[in-house]
Amino acid sequence: MTTIQKKLLVAGIALVGAVSYLALAGMKSGWVYFMEVDQFVSDRQFQTQRVRLHGKVSEQNFSATNLQADFVMVGKSKSIPVSYHGVIPDMFQKGREVVVEGRLDSAGTFKADVLMTKCASKYEPNSPHKTDAGGAKS
Repeated sequence: MTTIQKKLLVAGIALVGAVSYLALAGMKSGWVYFMEVDQFVSDRQFQTQRVRLHGKVSEQNFSATNLQADFVMVGKSKSIPVSYHGVIPDMFQKGREVVVEGRLDSAGTFKADVLMTKCASKYEPNSPHKTDAGGAKS
């Protein structure tokens, strides 16, 4: 093996190692733990981390304007106040299941920077009477 081939091999190994490291670091920062409201409120270990929460928008204490939404997200037995600033999805409303992503602030309010609504029909099993987007039976 010549000196140039050795240098190319070392450079290739270093390049593969650097790309692998960057890919793993990027994936790790992109992974967010998904949990229910009850688990988040009960377990203090997650309250200092960025998390993704699932729950329902409460009928009470609901306020939504163009780019601001303040509401209470409820689980089976617990709830948490949420403040979101950003574009609000069209389907966002009281009683709807939502997923928010963010972190808890020092006042105990969950500051969300991502707000997604869940479409119930999307998660129901297919039935012979359902139609697809084109109107044809599936």
